[in-house]
Amino acid sequence: MLAKVFKILVFYIVFILIISCGNSPQTFSQEYSKKGEEGTDSTIDYRQEMRNFIISISTYAKQVNPNFIIIPQNGVELITINGEPEGEIVVPYVKAIDGQGQEDLFYGFEEDNKPTPVEETKWLISFLDRLKKYDKQKTILVIDYCSDKEKIYNSYKKNEEKGYISIATCRELNCIPKYPSEPFNKNYKSIEFLFQAKNFLYLINPENFKTKEEFLKTLENTYYDILIIDAFFEDKLLTKKDINRLKTKPNGAKRIIIAYMSIGEAEDYRYYWQKEWYENPPEWLEKENPDWRGNYKVKYWHPQWQNIIFGTPDSYLDKILNSGFDGVYLDIIDGYEYFEENYHT
Repeated sequence: MLAKVFKILVFYIVFILIISCGNSPQTFSQEYSKKGEEGTDSTIDYRQEMRNFIISISTYAKQVNPNFIIIPQNGVELITINGEPEGEIVVPYVKAIDGQGQEDLFYGFEEDNKPTPVEETKWLISFLDRLKKYDKQKTILVIDYCSDKEKIYNSYKKNEEKGYISIATCRELNCIPKYPSEPFNKNYKSIEFLFQAKNFLYLINPENFKTKEEFLKTLENTYYDILIIDAFFEDKLLTKKDINRLKTKPNGAKRIIIAYMSIGEAEDYRYYWQKEWYENPPEWLEKENPDWRGNYKVKYWHPQWQNIIFGTPDSYLDKILNSGFDGVYLDIIDGYEYFEENYHT
C-alpha cells in the first residue's frame, strides 16, 4: 500500500515538472492547461487537450506499472502538431503511447462490409506509417468491419502487407470471429511486449455469454496474442484472478490483456454514472450521442471528468490497474471533432 502511495506521489511530482517546462507546442505546457481551465469553449485547443489527457493517463499508469500499455483508438491526426501527415511529430504525445488503434481502415468506414473509400484509407495510412517510421515498435492495431469471407481475407492480407496486426469482426464487438476458424497468424509463442503480437481479439461486449465463467473459459481456450476486453462483466469488475487466467494461452504461453476505457464520452451504464445527471448534468457533461444511446460527450479536459478517469482510489484507471490488466485501449479519442464542429467560432 505504501509503495502505491509513493508511486502516486511521484506521478504528481513528474506531472508538475512536465507542465512547467515552457510554452512550446511540443511540451505538456501550462499554456494549454490554462486554455482548458480558463478559456472559453471556443478558444480551447481541443486537440492539445486530448493529447494532454492521454499523456497524463500514461504518466500516471506507468508510475504504477512501468510496462503498462497505452493504446488510443482513432484520432490519428493527434500524432502531428498541425494534423497533417507531413506535420511535425508531437513527441511527448507519441512517446506516451505504445501503439495506435484504427477502425475501418479497409472496410466499414461508410457501411459495414463495404470497402472504405480509397482516399480515406490513404489519409489514415499516411499517419499510421508516420508513427511506425518514428518508432518501429509502435504497434498498429486495425479493426475492419466486414463479414464476407473474401473481404475478411483481403482485410487481413492488406494489413499484414502494411505491417499492421488486425481483426475483421462484427460492429457490435460481441463475437469471436468464426472465420478464419483460428486467429490469423496464429502464434504459439509467449508475448511479453506489444510489438511482438501477431494478432488480437477485440471483444468488449460480452452479452452473448451467459456467465462470467463461460466468458473466461471461452477466451482462455483461444490463441490470440492480445485480448482487448471490457474491465467489467455484468457491471462487476473482473478480478486479478480472472485476468491472470486469461494471460495464459492453452499451451502455457503468455499473452497480453488490455482493458477498454472510453475517455471521450461518459456511459450511463458505468459504475460512476449518477442518476441525477439525466435531469441535472454536471457542467462537463454534454448531449447524448445520437448514434450510441447512453453515451454522452464530455468536456474531457475538465478536472472533474479526469478525476473519474484516473488518479483517485475509485477512478476507472485505478480499478483497471488493481485488476492486473496489462494496459488500456482508450476510446473516443477523436472526441475533439465534436467540439471543433460545435464550439469553434
